Amino acid sequence: MSLHIYDSVKKEKVEFNSIIPNVAKIYVCGPTVYDDSHLGHARSAIAFDLLHRVLKANDYEVIMTKNFTDIDDKIIKKMNESNKSLEEITTTYINTYKADMKALNILDNTIEPKATENLEIMKDMISNLISKDIAYKTSDSVYFDTSKDNSYGTLSHKINDENSQARVEVNVEKRNPSDFALWKFAKTNDVSFEAPFGLGRPGWHIECSAMIEKHLAYKNTEFQIDIHGGGADLLFPHHENEAAQTRCSSGQNLAKYWMHNGFVNIDGEKMSKSLGNSFFLKDVLKSYSGEVVRFYLLSSSYR
Repeated sequence: MSLHIYDSVKKEKVEFNSIIPNVAKIYVCGPTVYDDSHLGHARSAIAFDLLHRVLKANDYEVIMTKNFTDIDDKIIKKMNESNKSLEEITTTYINTYKADMKALNILDNTIEPKATENLEIMKDMISNLISKDIAYKTSDSVYFDTSKDNSYGTLSHKINDENSQARVEVNVEKRNPSDFALWKFAKTNDVSFEAPFGLGRPGWHIECSAMIEKHLAYKNTEFQIDIHGGGADLLFPHHENEAAQTRCSSGQNLAKYWMHNGFVNIDGEKMSKSLGNSFFLKDVLKSYSGEVVRFYLLSSSYR
C-alpha cells in the first residue's frame, strides 16, 4: 500500500518514497529551552508522533530526530534575569519538556542532539562556506551571502515578500538585505565559544543544518534526509536558510520532503509566548489527561 504525505514546498500530496527502502530519516525542529512548553509545542510533537507511528505501522525503520536549541538570545536573557548558568536553565527545561512529552505518550526520539554539543560541525560548515566566499565577515557576525545561492527562495517562495524580509536582521555591512548570520561575534556578558573566524556563538539556522549533517545525512545522495518537519512559521526564514546552507556546503539538498504543522490559535492569533497569549502544557495536564489533549489536538488536520 502506498503512503502519501502533503509536501509543504510542492503544496500538494505526494507519494512517499524513502531514500533507502523501508528506512525513514526524519528531523523535526525542537524547542528553544528557556521556559516550559505550551500547547503549541504539544501540537507539533503530536503531529509528528502520528507520522512516526504511521511509518512504523507500515514497517519503516524510523530514525526520529528532534533537537534542543540550548544557546539563544532568550536563554541568555533568562541567565541574566535569574543569575543561573546556561546549563542549569537548559537542563531544567529539557527535563520538563521530556516529562510533558511522556505525559502525551509521544514515542521516544531516536536522536536528541543539543546545539552546544555540536559546535565543531557548525564551525566546519561555516569555515567551508567562508573558503568558498559564500560566507563573509562583518564587524558583528559571519553572514551567509544569499546571492551566491541560485536556489535561495525556492523553498518558501517568500524571499521577495517585504513582511517576510523584515524578519531578517538589518545591518548596513551586509552584502544583501536577505543575508543572515551564521556566527555572532561575542558581546559583553555574552555566552561565547572559540572559533577560527572569531569568538562568538552560532546563529540559529546553522544549528539544524549542522546537526543533520553530523547525525543523519546520507552521503553521495541527492537528499541528506527523507523528511524535515516543524511548525509552519519555520518555513521562512529558518528552513529556507537551512536548505541554502546545506546546498552550498555539501552540494546536496537537505530533505526530500518538507512537512509543517499549523498553529494553535487563540482568538484568531497564533499562540506564542512573545504575544503573551500562551498557556503552559503542564497547567493543561493538571485538568486533562495526556490522551485527552492528544485527541483534542488531532481532531483537526495537523496543518
